[in-house]
Formats: sequence, structure tokens, C-alpha cells
Amino acid sequence: MENLEFRDQVKSTRNQALLLATLGFFGGFAGVSIFGPLVPKFKGLLDLTPFAAGMLAAMPALTGSLLRIPFAAAVERFGGKRPFLILLLISNIGVVGLLVLLKTSYPGSMDGTYPLLLVLGALIGCGIATFSVGIAQVSYWFPKKDQGGALGIYGGLGNTSPGLSTLLLPIAVGSIGIFTAYSAWFVVLAAVTIVYGVFIKDAPWFQLRQQGHTLTADQIVGLGGGELAPTGRAWAGLKRASSIPATWMLVFFYFLSFGGFLAFTSWLPTFWTSMYGSTLREAGILTAAFSLFTALIRVPGGLLSDRISIRYALPGNFLLMFVGTLVLSFSGTFAISLVATLAVAAGMGLQNAIVFKLLPRYVPDAVGGASGWIGGLGALGGFVIPPVMGLVTGMVGGSNGYARGFLPFAVLVVLAFPVVSILNRWSARQGQALAV
Repeated sequence: MENLEFRDQVKSTRNQALLLATLGFFGGFAGVSIFGPLVPKFKGLLDLTPFAAGMLAAMPALTGSLLRIPFAAAVERFGGKRPFLILLLISNIGVVGLLVLLKTSYPGSMDGTYPLLLVLGALIGCGIATFSVGIAQVSYWFPKKDQGGALGIYGGLGNTSPGLSTLLLPIAVGSIGIFTAYSAWFVVLAAVTIVYGVFIKDAPWFQLRQQGHTLTADQIVGLGGGELAPTGRAWAGLKRASSIPATWMLVFFYFLSFGGFLAFTSWLPTFWTSMYGSTLREAGILTAAFSLFTALIRVPGGLLSDRISIRYALPGNFLLMFVGTLVLSFSGTFAISLVATLAVAAGMGLQNAIVFKLLPRYVPDAVGGASGWIGGLGALGGFVIPPVMGLVTGMVGGSNGYARGFLPFAVLVVLAFPVVSILNRWSARQGQALAV
């Protein structure tokens, strides 16, 4: 059959889907940013130990990482809209619970609320898990040749959420009070959820399948979708992706680039205040600069990945991350340390874009499952790396210890270079050399 017979049955467009997915991820990803600033306040009110406070701060990131795996895999069966919307709705419930707690118990009646806070942090973190769902959703809308740019825009603009929240939330709290500021954020999140839920459409393959049609890859592309066909089963997508060696190499790359991004974002405020005596506000601005730069450079990184050789970009980005981290570990000058953090940010942002450019090429028949493994396990770097940094800091001692704390990350980056070589050889054997 000609595509004209099905054109009226496909709703929405690639660019509209990209816009709505990016908006949804932007809203969901702010969960870490809005929950984190309250943890020091809860620590004092509840007399929490450092470990207990650390667990509380990590809850959104932990659930936001682990839930990426099953929910991204669910895209293979249900399309992207349903799992994405469920995660946003759960995050809304968490924010509502936090608002109720702030209104009824904060600050004078907080005794015994620690378990509830853990639950609320876990619920709010569900919004972060939308990332991997959106990756699969966008991948099924766009043909392979255009996925680098599309995923770069999605990941880059969506990842600006923590940086913007870090800048704006303290201003809002200082101006209108904590409850009103967080209520305003809830209104934004609820509006994003409604807009996403009303207007987003699944990729053409899913729309036509619901109508009982099975088309070729070329026909799907002609109707505005991507040429990839999902497995149709969530567990099958995870199993298929796990059987491909490239999946686990990309997990490691993303553990360093995105997990490292989360780790640096949580570590840098302490580094700037302890190493250089910056005020909390100054440290927040410096950390926001790192976060925003990492996110925004992902956009041109994705666009470039459609046009330049990835063979050299992969090791080049890791080299940038390694040199920046090494300089940061031994610098005693504020300006040099600042430039080094921006170099690390550039390497991380560019690498984040490339990882998901490679994903549909290596795992074309299980994009949802692969994005779940990569996004979920990769993001765990944000939970695993900071305690190791803290351990090294404590062993070295003094203000310089906070700089030396970056060394474990530099060691991890060194391990990435042989993995890049292994991936290159594997892809060559598969006829998918990293020349494009």
C-alpha cells in the first residue's frame, strides 16, 4: 500500500514529539533540584547523621536511576506516552505530599517524619526516570541519520532543569517563602504533565500497530517516523539489549559522562566552599554554571555527531574529561579550577550526546531495553562516585583533600580508553565501524 493511505492515520510530527518529550523531561528532572535544598534543613530539624542525610539526598537520584530500566523497556510494548505519563504523575504525587508536609509540620513538628521524607524523595525521583523513556520515544520518531541531533536537543535542553532550578529556587524562596516557592514549582510541574499528556502521540509504528497495520521500515519513515521496529515485549527488549556487548560498554561510558555529571553537581558546592572559601550562594552559581554548560553543549554535540566521525570523538571527549579532572585535582588557583570544571563539563556533555547516538545503531531492535540499561545503570554513577570522593577527601585531609577527591574519577576515565578500543574492534567485526 502507498503511504498516502495511512497518512491521515498518523497523528503529530517528529518535531512536535521532540518538543513535548523535552518539556516533559525538563519538568521531571527538576525533582532532584527541588528536594535537595531541603535536606540540610531537615538534617538540622531531625538531628540526622551524615549517613542518614546522605541517604535522604540520594533518594530521588536512586529511584530516578533504577526505574529507568523497567519503564524504558516498557516503551517496547506500550510506546512512550503511557510509561512517561505514569512517571510524571507519580512525581506530582510526591510533590503534593511534600507541600502537605511543609504546610502542616515544617518546621516545628518534624519529629518522626524521616521515613515519610524518604518515601517522598523516592516518589519525586520518578520524574528523573522519564529520561530513558523519552530517549526511546524520540528514537522511534526519528530516522537513524537524524537521531544524534534530536537526542542532543532532548537531553541537552531537558538537562538544563537542575541548573536553572539551582539558580532560581533560592531566589524564589527568599522572595516569597519556602511553601509558596514550592507551590509555584508544583503548578509548573502539573502544567507540564497536562500538556504532555494531552498532546503527545506515540511514534507512527505504535499508532499504526494499534490500528492493525504492519508497514515496512521505509513506509514508516515516509510517514514521519523512524525505521526502527520495537520488539513488542518489555522483558524481551531488556534481554535482547543485555545480550549485545556494546550495551554494557555504553553503560560504562554513560556511567562516567552522565553519572559523573550528577556526581560533580553534588560534590562541587562542597568543593568550592571548602577549597576556596566561597559562600553558599557563590558555590551554587558556580555549580549551576557547570550544570548548564554540560547540558547545553549536549545540543551541538548531538548535531555534530550526525556529521563528524565518532571514532575520534569518543576518546577525545574522555581525554578532555581526564585532563580537566587531573588539573582540578592538583590546582590551587581558583581561576584554573574553574576552567578545569568547564573542560570536564564540555567532555561530559559531548559524550552524553554520542552515547545515545550510538545506541540505536548497535541495538536497533531493542532501543527501549538498551536505553533502560544505559540510562538506569549509567546514572547510578551519581550515587556511587560521591562517597568514593568523600573517602579520598577524608584520607588526604585539609582543604586540599577536597581537590584530591576528584582523583578516583580520573582513574575511572583512564579505564575508558581501552574500552573504546574494544568497542571499535567489536563494531568493526559487526560491520559498524565508528567512522560515522
